[in-house]
Amino acid sequence: MADVSHSRSDLSGHPDVPEMRERYARMLGGRDVARLDGPMFLVGLFCALSPWILHFTGNQPALAAHNLIMGAAIVVMAVGFTLNPGRMSLLTRALCAMGVWLIIAPWIVGTNPDAGIIWTNAVAGGITCLLGLLCAAVAMRSGRKV
Repeated sequence: MADVSHSRSDLSGHPDVPEMRERYARMLGGRDVARLDGPMFLVGLFCALSPWILHFTGNQPALAAHNLIMGAAIVVMAVGFTLNPGRMSLLTRALCAMGVWLIIAPWIVGTNPDAGIIWTNAVAGGITCLLGLLCAAVAMRSGRKV
């Protein structure tokens, strides 16, 4: 039987080798931002579940719905950073804005929030803003336009 298999390392005569190398370098270069997707996912999950963890679904229904929606949005962004970090790196500023909004939301969305609600949103918002700034710094350091 004849050996019809080709050696994987012998691509020197292939016309698309430079283009393939450039594409693989671009794909692997975008993974820098994806290192922060785990903490971002956890913060979003905590934010979404915080109304039930702190038991303020009954006395603050608008804020409970707000935290659920914001937490889900942060989780979706974290999954996006995992799946396609190159394209999602432009949304790091939005993550910072979401963190600031989480900090001030108890006074705007809620009515007479107690200290537990304020501290929970402030910590979740601060961590979200910090993760957004870290993602932006990593994206800028790797040469992406943010």
